[in-house]
Amino acid sequence: MKTTLILTGLSLIFLSSCDTFTSKTGDTIPFDFEIPKQPSVGLNEAYYRLANKADSLYDAKDYKSSALVFSEAFKANEWKGLSIDRYNAACSWALAAIPDSAFFQLNRIAEKENYTNYEHITTDTNLNSLHADRRWAALLDLIKQNKEKAEANFNKPLVALLDSIFTEDQKYRLQIDEIEKKFGSQSQEMQTQWKIIEEKDATNLIKVKSILDKHGWLGPDIVGKQGSSTLFLVIQHSDQETQEKYLPMMREAVKNGKASSSSLALLVDRVALGQGKKQIYGSQITMDMKTQLYYVRPLEDPDNVDKRRLEVGLEPLAYYVKTWQIKWDVEQYKKDLPKFEKMEKGSLW
Repeated sequence: MKTTLILTGLSLIFLSSCDTFTSKTGDTIPFDFEIPKQPSVGLNEAYYRLANKADSLYDAKDYKSSALVFSEAFKANEWKGLSIDRYNAACSWALAAIPDSAFFQLNRIAEKENYTNYEHITTDTNLNSLHADRRWAALLDLIKQNKEKAEANFNKPLVALLDSIFTEDQKYRLQIDEIEKKFGSQSQEMQTQWKIIEEKDATNLIKVKSILDKHGWLGPDIVGKQGSSTLFLVIQHSDQETQEKYLPMMREAVKNGKASSSSLALLVDRVALGQGKKQIYGSQITMDMKTQLYYVRPLEDPDNVDKRRLEVGLEPLAYYVKTWQIKWDVEQYKKDLPKFEKMEKGSLW
């Protein structure tokens, strides 16, 4: 299985879905996704363009072409790349029956980036062709060592607690797409589902606030990557007052390497919009229920949004918004912006 990271509130979440919220008037549905890439800085536009093309070729089952285009992406960025893209390149090479290149990418992320996801790699059917190779056992041994080393200082009770919170946060959100397709976005079934989600969010928030108030923002070294991301997810799904309260704590956590800058960018955008301001990074998307079209919620200085996004490790906006079939045209967006601002204020509802 190719690794996919979709932002649901924007921490890095495996195979998660979007968050949709219906306004009281039922006219718009804001979406809050995480970027389908891990946070990283120092990547250029050509890299993102080629990596997205490689993903599309994988989806089309053109595995060799996908792998070759991933290589072009790495070359375009001085042979530097995201570990998720190197993993996905390995999947494409394996499916194309070129094991040497697959092992090259997997060994690179294991040796240089301390890849630890032993559970995922050992169950990934895309890599089945590598299992009989003598290099497979050595690779798994290294990954297992990475995992044991990374977890040596974990607070295991908190890891377990945050793992259960993560499950509750994601479980019912992952069912939203299927329910919407089957019954419709304004159906009673959808309303019931969101009521369940709101109840789970309220319970999760009590637990996370207790952790944050007692321990501060815990990083991956103490609660693992998923545990640290779970703190963000729950705050991202909370009310405006709570988001504003913990935003400074998360800013400090990013400075200290305990939280990701890309996740912070999502929270910054959501808080800004909640205060009636424009978002900075363009992470917040809305559907206009009258036209059934998605658009980027009011954005500050659209001309320079990609510069700001790249500074915090987010891919260019044009690739991000493709998820909602939006074709990013900054000049057209600037013309439409006054209309979007009126819609935010409710004057067109």
